[in-house]
Amino acid sequence: MGQTSSAVPRSAPQACPVDHKAATGCPVPHDSSPKLAQCPVDHESINARNQMPHLSQKATSAQAHALPTSRTVSSIPRDQASKWEYPSPQQFYNAIARKGRETPEELEHVETMVEIHNFLNEKAWEEVVRWEKRANGGDDIQLARFKGRPGEMSPKARIWLFAGWLMPSRFNTDPPFDRHDWVVRRPKTGEEVRYVIDYYSAPPEPDGSPVFSLDVRPALDSFGSIKERIAAATEDAWAAMREGSGSKTGPSPSRS
Repeated sequence: MGQTSSAVPRSAPQACPVDHKAATGCPVPHDSSPKLAQCPVDHESINARNQMPHLSQKATSAQAHALPTSRTVSSIPRDQASKWEYPSPQQFYNAIARKGRETPEELEHVETMVEIHNFLNEKAWEEVVRWEKRANGGDDIQLARFKGRPGEMSPKARIWLFAGWLMPSRFNTDPPFDRHDWVVRRPKTGEEVRYVIDYYSAPPEPDGSPVFSLDVRPALDSFGSIKERIAAATEDAWAAMREGSGSKTGPSPSRS
C-alpha cells in the first residue's frame, strides 16, 4: 500500500516487524468490535519515582507458563540521563489480565504483541522528531509524559470518519484503534508541546502481514503548533496537486 495525502505529515504505513509467513494469523485483532488492538497498559497509573506504569512482574494465578521479565530500552529520551523502557512481556500480559482478557490465546501471542507495541511507539517518536525539526531544529527533545486515551476519538479522527460516512468511495471509513497524547519537552527553552497520535490498521500485505498507519501531529494548544499545522497542510496540498494523487484521503487510506 502506498503513501497517501493527508492534512499533516505522518508516517507512511508501516509493516508489522514480526515475520508472519510461518504464523497462522496476526495476534492483534483488526476488526471494528469493542476488543480493539489498543494498548492494554494503563498510562494514567504512573510510578512517580521512575515515571512508568505500575505493572507487576509476577505471573498471574491462571498463567500456564512463565513469560520474560526483561524490558527493552527505547530510543525515546525521558530526560538528559535516561530513556523510557517498554513493559516486559510479563508486565504486558498482567495489563491484559487486569482488563479481563486473560486467555491462552493472549498468553501465546503476548511476546509478539509487545514487539508490535514497541515498534509502533518507535515509529511514533520518529514522526514527533520530524515535527520538532521543523519547529525548532529538534535538538535534545524529551518525552516528558504520555497518556493513553483509547476511548476518546480526536477531533481530526472524527472529521475523517464523518467524511468517510459522507463519501466512502473517497475517504476512509475505519476509526483509529488507539490514541495516545505525548507531551514533549524542549530542554533549551523549558517549553512543553502536546502531540496527538492516532493509530490505524491499514490493509494487510498480500501475504497477510498486518500494516499500520500513524497520524502524528502537534495538538492545537498554542499559536506555534497552529502555525506548524497550517504550514504542513499547505505543503501537503501542493504536493498532492503536483502528484495528482487519486488515492483515498485520510490517515488510514482504505478499508482494512
